[in-house]
Amino acid sequence: MAKDKAQAVDLRHYDVVRRPLITEKTTRVGEHNQVVFEVARGATKPEIRAAVEALFGVKVTAVNTLVAKGKAGRWRGRPYVRSDVKKAFVTLAPGQSIDVTTGV
Repeated sequence: MAKDKAQAVDLRHYDVVRRPLITEKTTRVGEHNQVVFEVARGATKPEIRAAVEALFGVKVTAVNTLVAKGKAGRWRGRPYVRSDVKKAFVTLAPGQSIDVTTGV
């Protein structure tokens, strides 16, 4: 049984979902059965849905994405720009949850 589940997880799913984001805002949206992940810039909503369902074994009802633009700054007088980050707000089916404090 465990072997079948291990085969269902494709290695490409780990490239789509990079890490969970744990901030004050993401803990507040957790009350509405949502989890926030940093995802690859080129990932589409169906790819994100498939990756979360395969990696965590949950049912996803909706995926909302946004791209947080990198901020400009200066360090020792030299300008730099942080990289853009794509976030995915994943809404889970009622009764389902993901414990982001444990590894996959």
